[in-house]
Amino acid sequence: MSSKYRSLAKEIVDNVGGIKNIDSLHHCQTRLRFKLKNNDLANQKKISDNKDVLKVVISGGQFQVVIGMQVADVYDEVVAYMNNQGFDQEVDSKPDTGTQKPKNKFDLVADFISSIFSPIIPALAGAGMVKALLAVLVTFNVISQTSQSYVILNMIGDGTFAFLPILLAFTTAQKLKTNPFLAVAVAAIMVHPTWATLVDAGKPISLFNIIPMYAVKYTGTVIPVILVILLQAPIERFLNRVIPQAIRIVFAPMILFIIMGILALSIVGPFGDFIGSGLTFVFTWLSKNVSWAPPFILGGFYSILVVFGLHHSLAPIGFIQLSQMGYDSVFGPGVLLANIGQGTSALMVGLLSKDSKTKQIGTSTGITALMGVSEPALYGLNFPKKYPLIAGSIGGAVGGILAGMTATRRFATGSSGLPAVMMYIGDNTMSYFYQIIASIAITMIVTVIATLVLFKKYEKTSNTVKTEEPLLSRTGSDQIYAPVQGHVIDLSSVNDDVFSQKLLGDGLAIEPTDNNIYAPFDGKITALFPTKHAIGLTSNNGTEVLIHIGINTVELNGKYFTPHIKINDVVKKGQLLMTADFDKIKQASYDTVIPIILTDTKDLVSKECDDTVTNGDILLSI
Repeated sequence: MSSKYRSLAKEIVDNVGGIKNIDSLHHCQTRLRFKLKNNDLANQKKISDNKDVLKVVISGGQFQVVIGMQVADVYDEVVAYMNNQGFDQEVDSKPDTGTQKPKNKFDLVADFISSIFSPIIPALAGAGMVKALLAVLVTFNVISQTSQSYVILNMIGDGTFAFLPILLAFTTAQKLKTNPFLAVAVAAIMVHPTWATLVDAGKPISLFNIIPMYAVKYTGTVIPVILVILLQAPIERFLNRVIPQAIRIVFAPMILFIIMGILALSIVGPFGDFIGSGLTFVFTWLSKNVSWAPPFILGGFYSILVVFGLHHSLAPIGFIQLSQMGYDSVFGPGVLLANIGQGTSALMVGLLSKDSKTKQIGTSTGITALMGVSEPALYGLNFPKKYPLIAGSIGGAVGGILAGMTATRRFATGSSGLPAVMMYIGDNTMSYFYQIIASIAITMIVTVIATLVLFKKYEKTSNTVKTEEPLLSRTGSDQIYAPVQGHVIDLSSVNDDVFSQKLLGDGLAIEPTDNNIYAPFDGKITALFPTKHAIGLTSNNGTEVLIHIGINTVELNGKYFTPHIKINDVVKKGQLLMTADFDKIKQASYDTVIPIILTDTKDLVSKECDDTVTNGDILLSI
């Protein structure tokens, strides 16, 4: 490994607050995923400024450093540096007693799901590709399903999925900070061949003719073992607390195995299987009634979740459907088409652009996204420029409609790029393979067209501004009035890098001292988010403004917000738009600062106000 990565590793560790602030670390395909004891101790800007870091995202309870395809090499150097600094997982995993705000329930759930599934994704991807290769060999009559070669290759590819409960037991125990080896032992009870034999016999099963055991197989399942380890963790801690240390090493595991073995096979496991059956019903209903919806929604919006680091919380949907039904039609097709859309749009911008840097970023990250890793394209080009993100999302959504209407499904899980098309060969048919190829083609064609149209509009406008007379004299001026009373702060001080880095556009922010938000000009309401936390407006002169009420307040799901307008309403300057209970929003531990963003320009914006404003004061001039 190069000295560049050693230097980068040191800078990352030092600026997340050092080893004493690190609770745990793992990585996915592009990101280092830290769980820090106190995020406030990390120097997010210092890490983001490093040329080898694409972006820093704090989401799902994790401090995520986006590196790119070389993340595994960087991870190795980070771990080596942490170990050299004396990192001790047992000591440093103690709860932080600082002042960090408690995470909301969504963050806790997202963090838990991501933490237990992310580490096993490489194993699932590798096994999935083996099974996809086997399907190809069978389809083209290279080997027979009755041959020993088929049996051996199928065993190689199926091992990960058959013993998936053991992998999940280990990662769940790690997340819950309990003994992972005891968790694996309990999971082994659930997938033991003897238990499978008892289930296959079809006879009632009981312990001492008193405790009924429900005949359910747990090989390849997801939910039952997670529920079992969630229950095992507190029981294990209780046993370790009450059993004397001199005999603990022998009797604590023995008692734990008996308790959890019985509970797993009699109550908890069957309950998890019941939940899985319910999900199977939901998947079946979706496939029969609205098969177009999941691929359409994921194809269009999945990439936005990737930008904010929330996508891993959805991945278990594919694993669960695959384990329950033998195929995945809800998660896999839409995600594949989302990546194809973003890769195609980035590649097109790279090919069309005359700027050498944009050309280099677009072509390289576009190809990477087509191979299944979209983060470099999203962070390096599509999200900063916006229109490639929109073009790729349009293409992914349209392709998703075709994939959904044809009930396209994959039979293994793994990478979501062009190599993944082999995973759509199964059920002794090539139909799903042809359907995903057609969906990919539609996604690419629509994305190319959308990118061409948007590139011509936005890039031409950008070039024209540089060569013609100033925009201000061409279009006339526009004034933005303060929509709320409060203290004006610079966007760079907003505690959200999407706003502070002006990724959505230029503007200012206001820390409100009043609960009412008013129209900043004469114009029209163009967007009112269902969660009521943000309003989009367009002035009569064409200026587009986003008023974002608070940071992460989308999680409140509309609570404490009372809108007085609806989409397409024509409004006058000073008209009441929204009432927000900022006291209650603060009590819920949310930042109440209000960014006012000019989404259609980053240039020729001047501040026209003092540090304190009231409704009706001039805030900005365009």
